[in-house]
Amino acid sequence: MREKTLQCILSFHNTVDALQMEKLGKEKDLPGRLIPLPSVISAGCGLAWTTEPENKDLTLSVLKEEGLKPASVHEIVF
Repeated sequence: MREKTLQCILSFHNTVDALQMEKLGKEKDLPGRLIPLPSVISAGCGLAWTTEPENKDLTLSVLKEEGLKPASVHEIVF
């Protein structure tokens, strides 16, 4: 079993935005991955991007440059 650690979770309004985030992550070599939305967060489309908290500002900066806005941003132990 994987050890639980603090993670930055970005949820999205719809699946298209979540998949766009995944595409941006690959293109821009962003650390993180697309996951099912954790059950403690009830928002958006059911998909989320997870990354280490220290990568939060970089990730949000890239999203802003690309005109993509997350539905919510959380830091949770996951």
